[in-house]
Amino acid sequence: MSQTRIVVACSCEGTMPLDRETIARGCGEAALRTADHLCRRQIDLFKALLPETDDLTIGCTQEAPLFAETAETEGYKGRLSFGNIREAAGWSDQAADAAPKMAALLAAAAEPLNAPRFHTHESEGVLLVYGFDDNAVEVGRKLADSLDVTVVVTGQAPIAPPRVTEFPVVRGRVRTATGALGGFELTLDAFARPAPSSRTALVWGDSRDGLVSRCDIFVDLTGGPSFFPGRDLREGYIRADASAPLMVERAVRRAAALIGTFDKPRAVDFRADLCAHSRSGKVGCRRCLDLCPTGAIAPAGDHVAIDPAICAGCGQCAAACPTGAAGYELPSAEALMRRLRRAILSYALAGGADALILFHDGDHGAALIDTLGRFGRGLPAYAIPVEVNETTQIGPETALAAFAWGATGVAFLTRARPKHDPAGLNKVVELTGALAGGLGYGRDVVRVIATDDPEGLRAALDEFPPGAAAARPASFMPAGRKRDLLDVTLRELHAAAPAPVDRIELPEGAPLGGLSIDAAGCTLCLSCVPACPVGALGDRADRPTLTFDEGLCVQCGLCAATCPEKVIALSPRADFAARSAGRVVVKEEEPYPCIVCGKPFGARSSVERVAAKLAGHWMYAGDNAKRLDLVRMCEDCRVTAVVEDGMDPHAATPRPRPRTTEDYLREREQGTDGLD
Repeated sequence: MSQTRIVVACSCEGTMPLDRETIARGCGEAALRTADHLCRRQIDLFKALLPETDDLTIGCTQEAPLFAETAETEGYKGRLSFGNIREAAGWSDQAADAAPKMAALLAAAAEPLNAPRFHTHESEGVLLVYGFDDNAVEVGRKLADSLDVTVVVTGQAPIAPPRVTEFPVVRGRVRTATGALGGFELTLDAFARPAPSSRTALVWGDSRDGLVSRCDIFVDLTGGPSFFPGRDLREGYIRADASAPLMVERAVRRAAALIGTFDKPRAVDFRADLCAHSRSGKVGCRRCLDLCPTGAIAPAGDHVAIDPAICAGCGQCAAACPTGAAGYELPSAEALMRRLRRAILSYALAGGADALILFHDGDHGAALIDTLGRFGRGLPAYAIPVEVNETTQIGPETALAAFAWGATGVAFLTRARPKHDPAGLNKVVELTGALAGGLGYGRDVVRVIATDDPEGLRAALDEFPPGAAAARPASFMPAGRKRDLLDVTLRELHAAAPAPVDRIELPEGAPLGGLSIDAAGCTLCLSCVPACPVGALGDRADRPTLTFDEGLCVQCGLCAATCPEKVIALSPRADFAARSAGRVVVKEEEPYPCIVCGKPFGARSSVERVAAKLAGHWMYAGDNAKRLDLVRMCEDCRVTAVVEDGMDPHAATPRPRPRTTEDYLREREQGTDGLD
């Protein structure tokens, strides 16, 4: 089997043109084969290619299951990948110019993605149905044969007693709910059981508050607000309005299927050691906490914790994380950027110009592109679609890298009504737009296209203004976690910029920037140094010094929150000169020598300031003035002086002894109480 990669472009029964020469040029070293009916009439051609290569890319996604099954039957052990060159390129009113995009899509499909990891949900089928009336009981009855059912009603409506008690029906109000599929925990108030003697309607017994109920599946028929943040994003939590029969029937079917073991892809890889949330009780970065739509993220000491059972996989935490502690895994930023790089470079190699990268998800976005290709004008020849799990997973490093590699625009296709608040995506667009615009790539070249209309998508792409392409596009290979990727992307973006500048002011909350430090007010206490989670602030062992490396700063704010003098402020910006300058000295002083041994032990200004403030205090006045010498000694000499002199630092003039009743009686007997 040859190591040469083979790419097959099929015209799908001649429904789209194939410019073989252009596609072959864009595919680079890969060998190009063409066909017009590969999945049926020319299936033998596909079979014949299998022994020739261990890396085969087919330009068809519709028949991917057939090709995969055929390859398995033929015993193929190589890598088989698929790219959509039909709806995404060939089925378009600009199909004649779409060959460079076909090459880009085929090249990108051949770039492997990382394998996902999984979180396992275990559901034993314990179901709690919550509602107002008999509708909840009826839902419980439909599911009682397959699930372990408990029905909780609010007691606001009369409930007819069952002829035979097949499952518990109780009264209660859900106060709080936590957890996810396989692990819900509900707190019920006004909990009461029905009397067995109930005749025409259930009669409720004594009630109590604070009862805790646990279940695997939670069906909410109240039609009210969700018990969990994020609209319908909690696994195992099923909402329906009891007055809508179709919704109720759909809820019954969904609940019946939720028993057994379920593997959920783990969207976020989290490293607590990189988290900049807090230090020593001071809160710094909370970007992920503010953006998570499901409440899956919570503080956990100096870092945060992400519950994979609750995480809905939107990726906003990873896109916003300034340190790379939260990294998206479906796919990873590194793998996605490699695929993006391959697409853009292949597009340019095939002679394409003004590449517009269109990030879209595999649900809403893919369906919109498919519909546009089948029933509309298709995508423009310059619009290269890149499918991702969620558009909100894209961080600034990915969007900016597209410009560095030669793209002239980036668009994010979202629903007209997103599943959750896209605040994180809006911040990415604002940040990348400011950087791209500031470096001459063009204004308004990073956009969100929020539409559910295929023709609306095409109209938005037609109106998208092409920016300025990089004069010398970068070709760097992405590697590492988010922060490493962002650093190399910024460096390459600046080097390839049409109009480079040294400094760009960025919006508040940007993960890049410097510090505005009032050096005159800084006492060199250096409390900010251990608080910095990334080592941007530093000191020196031999003299009082504060240093700063802007290239490491993530704008978490922990230094500003920790500084006792409040002389540190964040300055969000992209200062390319400062980022390349490395570590610089912010403030430096002569050390203060110990008055006994001469060893330097602190900053001169700090020691003198403390001594001046203590000089007027009663503990350091008069006979105690010599105590001020302790301030001017190093830690070793200070201990020696205290021990040798028998000095009690807390000693003071003895207070008068309290006068007691016995004292007054004795003085009266002695006639010394001063009373006649």
